[in-house]
Amino acid sequence: MNISDLSLVEWSRAQFALTAMYHWIFVPLTLGLSFIVAFMETLYIRTGNPEWKRITKFWMTLFGINFAIGVATGIILEFEFGTNWSSYSWFVGDIFGAPLAIEGIFAFFLESTFIAVMFFGWDRVSKRFHLMSTWLVAIGANLSALWILIANAWMQNPVGMKFNPDSARNEMVNFWDIALSPTAVNKFLHTITSAYVLASIFVIGICAWYMLRKRDNRLARRSMLIAGIFGFLASVFLAFTGDNSARDIAQQQPMKLAAVEGLYEGGNGVGLVVFGIHNPNKRYDNNEDPFIFQMQIPKLLSLLTNHDPNSFVPGVKDLINGDEQNGLVPLADKILRGKLAIDALRNYKLASKSNNEKLKRAAEITLKDNFKFFGYGYLNSPNDIIPNVPLVFYSFHLMVGLGFYFLLFFGITLFLLFRSEAEKYKVYLMLAIFTIPLAYLASMLGWIVAEVGRQPWVIQDLMPTVAAVSHIDASAVQITFWMFATLFTALLFAEIGIMIRQIKIGPKE
Repeated sequence: MNISDLSLVEWSRAQFALTAMYHWIFVPLTLGLSFIVAFMETLYIRTGNPEWKRITKFWMTLFGINFAIGVATGIILEFEFGTNWSSYSWFVGDIFGAPLAIEGIFAFFLESTFIAVMFFGWDRVSKRFHLMSTWLVAIGANLSALWILIANAWMQNPVGMKFNPDSARNEMVNFWDIALSPTAVNKFLHTITSAYVLASIFVIGICAWYMLRKRDNRLARRSMLIAGIFGFLASVFLAFTGDNSARDIAQQQPMKLAAVEGLYEGGNGVGLVVFGIHNPNKRYDNNEDPFIFQMQIPKLLSLLTNHDPNSFVPGVKDLINGDEQNGLVPLADKILRGKLAIDALRNYKLASKSNNEKLKRAAEITLKDNFKFFGYGYLNSPNDIIPNVPLVFYSFHLMVGLGFYFLLFFGITLFLLFRSEAEKYKVYLMLAIFTIPLAYLASMLGWIVAEVGRQPWVIQDLMPTVAAVSHIDASAVQITFWMFATLFTALLFAEIGIMIRQIKIGPKE
């Protein structure tokens, strides 16, 4: 694998980011709304009240509009692994493909099979079979997310595999190590709970619009109550899963944690930055203060990451210069060992062709001893492993701030509903409507932290982006980038238009 042209790398990254972010606009609403609809239909079956059937059908219609467009963007996203990232697709072998195959064979087929019954089977199947179909669609949608997030988590923390020098591919040796790694579990739980929060806010915001218009009040109150309870519970769990995710990042991706906190110089008893303004002139190798202004809680970062307020947390400088006392290997040594691993793989291939068993064995031992630093062999300077610190720092802190706001918002919603006063406060109702885009913003910020924070790695420590791209002309990627940007924007405006039209029409009598 040769280092590709940087313009090709950047355009390939931009195209994949574009597709992923447009896709994620539709996914969280699908994940959360599917369960909200299932809860509503369950209440219809248990109570026999036709009003619940009417409410269920209304939200099911909005779910269907969003689901259809989300599928279209998801298919394109998976194709890009083969078109733009073929070197990556070869290197990961069956490890990345297996979860995606399971997602397609089981989860996607499950939801696609029963979604027809869910939409068209109201008067054709029994009530209980229809309810089962609705729940299976919800479960199938969330199982799809599970397998995709397992694949993504492996890229962040590659486990359960070994490298085969004969094929130059990674091979799975323990499926359950991959599926049940702490990174996979935390990523799945944190991601789906954030989706539940977004869907709940979406429902509450639409209900607030109806209350402002003084129409469909029973639908609005009942839907708002379901979404308020679901969203409040999801928000509480979201904070818990976020804490676990941060602890996992501290163990597996310390550079991402340093970027999240704007931490250039680590130490013992490190504080947590609650709010700060990053110094744009700060670099890892100068003496500028990282922040123009900051508010910090002493020792909290050490406590949260290691359960010890006096524990050591490395900063950017520590990760570059190394710290023998705390087990940190200097970047220069990692690059050297990475180049040894790459050279050993090359020598192994040459020895295999010439049937030189002695050289082949020696190369295999060198490769095995240095493989965990394989990806560093493609890097040349400290700046190569430092992500965009200001972007990651601001994204993370804004996301966390919005998360606490959402928890408060759900609490206020339930308080007003139980006092039967929600429709009386126009300020609250307007706030509920404007909270919808904030939920989408928080969701996007989470992915910026996850993906920009791990740069330059496609696979943590094993493959950087410069080694992962397909060897194609950069102009081809540029053309398709603008094509996709136009297509996805059109799809987004189409969905928004159809959604608004359907919301204005309202539930059928």
